Amino acid sequence: MSSKDTRPRLLLLTPDYPPAPGGIQVVAERLVEGLERFQTRTVALGAAGAHEYDATRRAQVRRVGAGAVPHSGRVALLNAVALGEALRFRPDVVLSMHLVASPAAAAVRRALGAPVAQYFHAEEIGARPRLAAFAAEQADAVIAVSAYTAELVAARVAAPVEITVIPNGVDLVAGARAEPCERPTFLTVSRIQERYKGHDMLVRALALVRAKVPNVQWVVIGDGSLRSGVEQLADSYGVADAARFLGTVGDEERDSWLARSQLLAMPSRLPAEGFAGEGFGIAFLEAAAHGRPVVAGNVGGATDAVIDGVTGLLVDPCDQLAVAEAITRLLLDPDLAERLGRAGRERAESLSWPLIAERVQTLLLELAAGRARHDPDAGSPMR
Repeated sequence: MSSKDTRPRLLLLTPDYPPAPGGIQVVAERLVEGLERFQTRTVALGAAGAHEYDATRRAQVRRVGAGAVPHSGRVALLNAVALGEALRFRPDVVLSMHLVASPAAAAVRRALGAPVAQYFHAEEIGARPRLAAFAAEQADAVIAVSAYTAELVAARVAAPVEITVIPNGVDLVAGARAEPCERPTFLTVSRIQERYKGHDMLVRALALVRAKVPNVQWVVIGDGSLRSGVEQLADSYGVADAARFLGTVGDEERDSWLARSQLLAMPSRLPAEGFAGEGFGIAFLEAAAHGRPVVAGNVGGATDAVIDGVTGLLVDPCDQLAVAEAITRLLLDPDLAERLGRAGRERAESLSWPLIAERVQTLLLELAAGRARHDPDAGSPMR
């Protein structure tokens, strides 16, 4: 980074960053790539293959913590290193991508006067309610990925906070349309780690779908601790031969399946005991980018990501019959699937990552400008 670079300085803090898989990882990286009007320095947790990955990118990333260290210890180290990095970098604004980084963001705010923008997704709010309240109350700007997430944040804070809803974005795809799979195929792209994602419901629905679409196949991309249980459930329902569990795959293979499948199905539900469910669901937009309709739960952030009857079908995620009927309908009615997929593609174009990054960038620039007005020396060169 040139010493003559006059762009404002942004410190981005995140426990989740590629090459580790996951939705927050994608959001963080796309913002690092897209916030071009800032000098950005990122502090992120280490991950397998991180050194090789970072070497192929232009972004300045400081990796923290070895994989053998317990996650809680790595997060504590992330916060400690972030504060030290801030003292050297002297940021004009701080973007915290997850509430576990909010202690460092708050410390930087107190020490340097740099305003803080705090991202919220969903699941983490119910898991750490007190920290969620702290993160929202100490921030100068709160970004929620959906109206549902905004409601979760507002319910946790003692005093009203201003919340800006900026949805997740999507990478658009180009090229000729792929030939569909030989068998009628619906796809699920999600870690098999959280029960609320609905893999169990899809197994039950698959048995009903097959009664009307005998040669149907369900392709599952993703891995996690619940995978063996879902595979056993498929065996017990007698549909193991119609289910393909591919595990974790690269982006190219995932895109190939999205291009060749008839639809994506992920009927996420709301977990019990006050925990949040789907904050938004990038997978829904990824399917839309390929012109594919989706079947999703009619709760949580999925209602922001999917427009019922326009880009997909929203159903009761706890009703296996409703899930099965929606999947069957799209498999047997190609005209409906085509119409919903085409509308989904149009919506994906309006939510492409460059457009979403620009919305975040505008908010961050306003924070930086507000600080400069109150502190004329804030933008002075590093000493």
